[in-house]
Amino acid sequence: MMSRRGCGLAAVLAVAVLLTLWSFFGGWYASGPLEKDQNFVVPNGASLAVVAGQLEEKGVVRSASGFALRARIFGGGSGIKAGEFKIPAHASPSRVLSIICSDDVIRRFVMIPEGMPSIMVQERLMAVPQLTGDVAVPKEGSVLPDSYAFDAGEPREAVLRRMQAAMRRTLEELWAKRGPDLAVKTPEEAVVLASIVEKETGKPEERRQVAGLYSNRLRKGMLLQADPTIIYPITQGKPLGRRIRQSEIQAVNDYNTYTMTGLPKHPITNPGKASIEAVLHPARTGALYMVADGSGGHAFADTLEQHNANVARWFAIRRERGEL
Repeated sequence: MMSRRGCGLAAVLAVAVLLTLWSFFGGWYASGPLEKDQNFVVPNGASLAVVAGQLEEKGVVRSASGFALRARIFGGGSGIKAGEFKIPAHASPSRVLSIICSDDVIRRFVMIPEGMPSIMVQERLMAVPQLTGDVAVPKEGSVLPDSYAFDAGEPREAVLRRMQAAMRRTLEELWAKRGPDLAVKTPEEAVVLASIVEKETGKPEERRQVAGLYSNRLRKGMLLQADPTIIYPITQGKPLGRRIRQSEIQAVNDYNTYTMTGLPKHPITNPGKASIEAVLHPARTGALYMVADGSGGHAFADTLEQHNANVARWFAIRRERGEL
């Protein structure tokens, strides 16, 4: 028969055990110490112990060891996922674990528009604060314009490699489906001509017509006379910000199609998929000339006589606008 003293000790121990269990279980669901919403990055390959330590360091949980132990007991600790997550203020340890085991990662994107030259691609990547490391100016024409997802803390070089891999895949796919009797003979030439098409028209519906015109000129051995090829060696593809000078029109270099026949030696920008498709499926046209028509597009002509009439109309429009 247990004495009164023994009964008292047993009761005290029972209460202590209950309080410990209550603290252990209750602490898992109690409000956390985080004062305001915070983004938290789970690194690739990080263990539960490492993540728990980072959570304590960031003030998300009170105890790294307590969080890790509870996570293992209550399950899901081995299911943490790499990525950036938003942790709400005062989230309980249970809620924190649920978040970092979910697919609810923060999606971040960097967008490269069609016709962005490589020097500006490099500048855009360097301007993204969530990326790390330096990146060199990529080879012109090697980047496929598109929106690219990235993780916070990812190296800029890794994002650039994805952009270049996307261009290689796209070019390979489009080249395999190219039309017959093209003026361009290699995928590399297709990218060069597509870069000119990209810069010469802002109207999507004109791309194939412009590609057809330049294809005609290439076949005839005519000068392409594309103004963007004058500008590229001066600015590396950035806007010139002024009118082209006569000396620049007459400059001899690897790009200027006013002083050389054939294609420039290299692309003058990063063309989008649509411009590459236009070059590989150009419009069947007799056009050899084009000039602005005042609407953001161009007037096309098969003969020099027709072209001169279009040029006269364009100058009349400019006079009416007070530009001359």
